[in-house]
Amino acid sequence: QVQFVESGGGLVQPGGSLRLSCTASGIRFTNFHMGWYRQAPGKQREAVAWISFGSAPLYASSVKGRFTMFRDNAKNTVYLQMASLRPDDTAVYYCNTWPSPTQSWGQGTQVTVSS
Repeated sequence: QVQFVESGGGLVQPGGSLRLSCTASGIRFTNFHMGWYRQAPGKQREAVAWISFGSAPLYASSVKGRFTMFRDNAKNTVYLQMASLRPDDTAVYYCNTWPSPTQSWGQGTQVTVSS
């Protein structure tokens, strides 16, 4: 059974930083491209960062230059380092395979950017 467990979210002031983690199980992690997705209240889920084999991670224009994604294949884990956070980054963040996410979404981790 495929599972993703996200952690690291919280309440942070504008301009602050957070590091999110997501550990996968039930898949051969090294066989998959991975992505970070987010869903803000009242909006559709969107991909914000993704990493393919042998390539540098790519980012949505809204987060480029502020977010950094990396993966640790030995730990079946992907990370999202977020800096210069803005109120419009407030969302529930998820990881999943990319570009075709599995149906097994985790609970996500809430990121709230507010003063």
